[in-house]
Amino acid sequence: MCHSSCRDAKPYDECVTSYDVLRQFETRLHELEKSIGTARSRQILAVTVLGIATALWAYFCLRVIQQEIPRAWLLAPVPFGIAGAYLARQHRRTGYRLWRLTRFYERAVQRLKGDWAGSGVSGDDFLRPEHVYARDLNVLGEGSLFELLCIAKTSIGQQGLANYLLDTPSSQETILRQAAVRELKDQVDLREKAATLGELEFAESSLGTFEAWLESSAFKFPRPLPVLFGTTSALLGALILGLLLAPSSFFQVWPWMIPLLALHALVGLVFRKRVNRMHALLRPVSIETHAVRGGLRILEEQQFQSAKLRHLVEQVQHSSASIRELDRLLYALNDRENQWYLGIPLLLLAGTQLCMAIEKWRIRHGESLRSWLAAWSEFEALNALASYAYETPENTFPEFSGTQAFFEAQELGHPLLRHVACVPNNIELNQQSQFYVLSGSNMSGKSTLLRTIGLNAVLALSGAPVPARVLRMPPGLSVFASIAVVDSLLDGKSKFQAEVDRLRLTIAAALDGQPTLFLVDEIFSGTNSRDRRIAAEAVVRTLVARGAIGVLSTHDLALTEIASADGLCGLNLHMGSRDGSDPMDFDYLVKPGVTQESNALAIARMSGVPV
Repeated sequence: MCHSSCRDAKPYDECVTSYDVLRQFETRLHELEKSIGTARSRQILAVTVLGIATALWAYFCLRVIQQEIPRAWLLAPVPFGIAGAYLARQHRRTGYRLWRLTRFYERAVQRLKGDWAGSGVSGDDFLRPEHVYARDLNVLGEGSLFELLCIAKTSIGQQGLANYLLDTPSSQETILRQAAVRELKDQVDLREKAATLGELEFAESSLGTFEAWLESSAFKFPRPLPVLFGTTSALLGALILGLLLAPSSFFQVWPWMIPLLALHALVGLVFRKRVNRMHALLRPVSIETHAVRGGLRILEEQQFQSAKLRHLVEQVQHSSASIRELDRLLYALNDRENQWYLGIPLLLLAGTQLCMAIEKWRIRHGESLRSWLAAWSEFEALNALASYAYETPENTFPEFSGTQAFFEAQELGHPLLRHVACVPNNIELNQQSQFYVLSGSNMSGKSTLLRTIGLNAVLALSGAPVPARVLRMPPGLSVFASIAVVDSLLDGKSKFQAEVDRLRLTIAAALDGQPTLFLVDEIFSGTNSRDRRIAAEAVVRTLVARGAIGVLSTHDLALTEIASADGLCGLNLHMGSRDGSDPMDFDYLVKPGVTQESNALAIARMSGVPV
C-alpha cells in the first residue's frame, strides 16, 4: 500500500521511492560524465587550433622579416587564433561546470545510499554554545541533520539553513515555509543552477564578510573630490596617451603633466592610509560578490506561486545589477596593481577614486544589500529542504493545527537513518497523555527515540517533510532537549548545573504560554534516587500544568512512579529485547508498561568480566 506522501511526488509515478530517485541521479551522473568527455575533447581541439594558428603566425612573421611574403599574411591566422582561444575558454568553463554538477550528484547519491556522513558541511561554525537542543539532537556537526540537508552553495545559505534548524519560527512562518518547500521540491534544474554558482567550487560568501564591511566606520572623502579627480585623471590620461602615440612631443606635453602628477602624488600621500585600510577590508568582499550576484540573478528571474517565495523574489528585484556594479569596482580596485599596466593606475589616482566610488555605493545600497543577502540566505535554506524532500519521496509533510502542545505520529522514523534501516514507532503526546516515562536498559534505543521525536519536530518547523506516515503538531511548537548536556570547565558549570539550567529554560518557555515539547534523558542523574524522584516529579508537574508535553527516559525504575502520580497525565513505556530470551537482542520498538528486563550480566560480559 502506498504512503500518503506519494501524492506529493509529482511529476513522478504514483508511488516513487528513494531507490527510484537514486537510479535517476545515477543516470544523470552517467550523462554528465559523457558530457565532460565531450567538452574535454572539444577543448583539446580548440587548443590545437590555437596552437596551429600561433605557429602559422610565427612562421609568417619569419617570412615577412625575410621579405618573402607581404605583411598582410600576418592577419590570416589571427581569426583562427581568436576563435581557438575563445572556444578553449568556453569549453573549459563548460567542463568545469559539468564537473561541479557531477560533484553535486555524487553527494546526492551518497546521501541516498547512506554514505553521506563526513563528506559534507558539518555546520559546526554555526553552533551556539547555550542552544536548547542543537547538541542534544545532533542538529549540527559531523553526521548531523545539517550535514544531511546542506546543499547550500554559499556560507550565506548555510547560515540561513542553520537558522531554520535552530530558531523556532512563528506559526504562520512555519506554514509559509512548508508551502515554499512543496513548490521548490521538483525544481531540479533550479538546484543545478544554484550548485554551479561562482568561479570556484566552494564560494564562501560569508555574511560576516559583508557585515564587517557594512558595519565599518565610514571612509569620508570631501564631496568635490570625485569630480576634481575625475577631471584631472582624464586630462592626465589624455596626455599620457598622446605621449605614447607621439613620443617626439615629450617636451611639449611634459610641462602640462608635472602639475597634474604633483597633485595626484600629494592626494595619494594624504589618502594612502585610508585607501589601504579600505582595500584590506574590501579584499575578502571582492572574492565573494561573484557567487552572490549570480545567485541573486537566478532568484530575480523566478516566478513562484507560494507567498514566501514571491516575497523573496520581490525583495531582490534589481539587486543583481547593483551587485554587478560593486563587483566591477572591486575587480578594478584589486586589478589596478597588475604589472602589465606599468603603474598607470597609480598615476591616475585609480585606488583613491575607486574607494570613493565604492564608499558611495555602500551609502546608496548598504541597507538594501543586507536585505538581498537575507533573501538569498532564506532561498538557499528552502532549496536545501526542497532537495531533501525530493530525495525522500516516502516522507510526509506534517499537518499543522491548533495552539496547544501535541505531537502525534504514526510510523515515525529517525531522519538520519536510511528508510530501509529505520525502525518506526507511533507517538501520541497530547493533553490526554502529556508525557511518557520511557524505561529500558542501555542500548535499547531510548535516547535514539528522544532524538527521533526532537529531530522530526525541528524538520517539521523548518518546512520539510518527515519520515513518518502521519505527523500532526502545532506550527509554533518549541523544542527543548536535555540529552547530551556536559560540564564546562571554562564556565565553572557542572553537568548537573547545565541540566538544571536547561530545565529552567524549558519551564520558562512553558510559563510564557508557548506550546512546549521537552525531551530529557536521565533527569537529575547526578543525585540520589529519592531526591531525584521528588525533584523530577516537581519539574514534570510544573511543565504539564502549563500544557507542555514530553518524554523522560530513565534507568531508575523509581521514576516510573511519576507517570501514575495523582493529577499527572503520564504513561509508562519501555524499550527492550525482542522476545526476552536474549537481553541484548533489541528490537527498538516502544512497548507499554515498565521494563522488567535486566541485562547487567550481559553488560559485565561485554566489559570482559568472566561471569
